Amino acid sequence: MSSTVSKAVRIERFGGPEEMQLVDVSVGEPGPGEVRIRHKAVGLNFIDVYQRTGLYPLPLPLNLGMEASGVIEAVGEGVTHLKVGDRAAYASQPPGSYCELRVMPARCVCKLPDGISFETGAARMLKGMTVQYLLRRTLPQGGLQAGDFVLFHAAAGGVGLIACQWARALGLQLIGTAGSDEKCALAKAHGAAHVINYAKEDFVARVKEITGGKGVKVVYDSVGADTFMKSLDCLRPFGLIANFGNASGKVPPFDINVLAGKGSLYASRPTLFTHLSTREATQEIADDLFAMVSSGKVKIQIDQSFPLARGADAHRELQARKTTGCTILTL
Repeated sequence: MSSTVSKAVRIERFGGPEEMQLVDVSVGEPGPGEVRIRHKAVGLNFIDVYQRTGLYPLPLPLNLGMEASGVIEAVGEGVTHLKVGDRAAYASQPPGSYCELRVMPARCVCKLPDGISFETGAARMLKGMTVQYLLRRTLPQGGLQAGDFVLFHAAAGGVGLIACQWARALGLQLIGTAGSDEKCALAKAHGAAHVINYAKEDFVARVKEITGGKGVKVVYDSVGADTFMKSLDCLRPFGLIANFGNASGKVPPFDINVLAGKGSLYASRPTLFTHLSTREATQEIADDLFAMVSSGKVKIQIDQSFPLARGADAHRELQARKTTGCTILTL
């Protein structure tokens, strides 16, 4: 079997960004159900940090990264939806996108429409498909209708700015939280109906004020430990809290009876990769995202770019909450 050498970012042990090493790896031919893709751009996501630190423990050594775009170089037996030369993008298990070239399962790789750049493709697959499954599939009792209030934490991040735009397109009243006036202004400019600087304001009190004391139907929370319990107080009866990330740490254990006392609430811990368990589901979610981007209703904001060799610096900026919008690694 022929093989070629690719640069890749790998960790040998869990820890800080200093554990990230640029190494040479051998890349062979794709087997049945696989493709080989040469990357043009790589997306950066908080899940990469969770895997690097061991919060989401995976076998070591570990090649990092969950999202990228590029060109298909080779196709394994049984793959029919992709061919050599296709522009493609993905957000997929297993990790390993921080590299020049890789072999991976084809089922989570989608053709990238010609009107969408490689940079946008790399920046928006994981984040955009996350927003799709949240706003379209992770819904409170009775669903969401135009005019409904939703609370979205970290609204100026990569996922948050997409959610602000998508919610506006659906007619939702998205209340976005962020940690600075500048980030609040950014969320507002992208479609948030209301913004709250939680570094200065009590977001529970402000949500009650904005909603006339009724609360929101759903809270989408990627922050975790710092926001989860207070978010329950923002919900109306039968409301849903969907915790989909842990930027401030994992949500601590809590008494489930709290949900009863606060109004028969629902709590969910969804993940993107459950929603991407089949090729058909992946394509359906991606097609909805592509349509939103192609229509101009959702624009992908890339605010930071780092060479692949400086991936550790990108992680430091992300963890320090110094980034806005999306960050990509370039090749």
